[in-house]
Amino acid sequence: MTAFPGVGDAMPDIAMTAADGSAVKPSDFAGRKLVVFFYPKDDTPGCTTENKDFSHLSEEFAKAGTALLGVSKDTPAKHAKFAAKHGLTAPLASDAEVGGLSDALGIWREKQNYGRTYMGMVRSTYLVDAQGRIAQVWSPVKVKDHAAQVLESARAL
Repeated sequence: MTAFPGVGDAMPDIAMTAADGSAVKPSDFAGRKLVVFFYPKDDTPGCTTENKDFSHLSEEFAKAGTALLGVSKDTPAKHAKFAAKHGLTAPLASDAEVGGLSDALGIWREKQNYGRTYMGMVRSTYLVDAQGRIAQVWSPVKVKDHAAQVLESARAL
């Protein structure tokens, strides 16, 4: 089994596509802390709540010198629609390419639901320090109060 990056390791610097179609990668945030939160799918109840919670706290994250980036496999156009519909302020990125960041981190994997097996995103959050190293990992994530917990860890880092 492959060992995936964890606490103390460099965050893989793999490009994704932002909602506006531009490329975005972890090194774009060098010199400040970064929270990358991976979620399964736009516009589903848990994912909407998680995105709203991070967006609601985005100013507090900024005060803590921490950027936010929400990631799923959804298309940039779907991200833009999702963000507009719910007034989301945390930037979103599409990690749709095979071999993308979620693959490199080992969180795009086989899941089961109601006897059906499929590939899916394990809801996970990575706190990356200003030097690009993974400082903390939450996986799998329970949405309730998660964004506030991540904010406290970002402030302490």
